[in-house]
Amino acid sequence: MTQTTLNPYLFFGGNCREAMEFYKGIFGGELMLNTFGDGPPDAHADPKANSEDVKSKIMHARLSGDIVLLASDDPNSSGTENKSQFSLSLEGSDTSKLTGYFEALSQNGQVKAPLQKQFWGDTFGMVADQFGVDWMISINAEKA
Repeated sequence: MTQTTLNPYLFFGGNCREAMEFYKGIFGGELMLNTFGDGPPDAHADPKANSEDVKSKIMHARLSGDIVLLASDDPNSSGTENKSQFSLSLEGSDTSKLTGYFEALSQNGQVKAPLQKQFWGDTFGMVADQFGVDWMISINAEKA
C-alpha cells in the first residue's frame, strides 16, 4: 500500500526565499528552490509568471527533513506577508526542541499566547512569525 502525506504549502508575495531560509535555519533539513525563470519562457499559463519581474521569484520551494514545508511566491501578490487563515501546529514531547522552535519563530514575530503549562496538562503557545504565518506549539504532558 502506498502512503499519502499532507504537507503545508505556503504562499508569499515575493519573499519566499527569505522565509524558507529562515525556516531552514530553525528546522534544519535540505532546502530546494526553483525560480519561475528556471523553466522555458512560456512555461506558465499565467502571463505574469512568465514576466521578467517574476523570473527570480520562487516557483516552488521544498524544505525536507524532520519538518516538511512547501512554498512559492504568488506572482500576483503585492504584499509580502502570508494572509491565509490557518495555523501550522507542531506537537510532540521533546520540550527542548519545541521550546527552541517557539523561541526561534518568535524572533521579529508576535507571540499571541506565551508557551506555558495549560489546564489540560500540555504546554502550549501561539506565535505569528515575521512572515505572518501562525504557529501553534504543543508540548505533550508526560503521562503518569
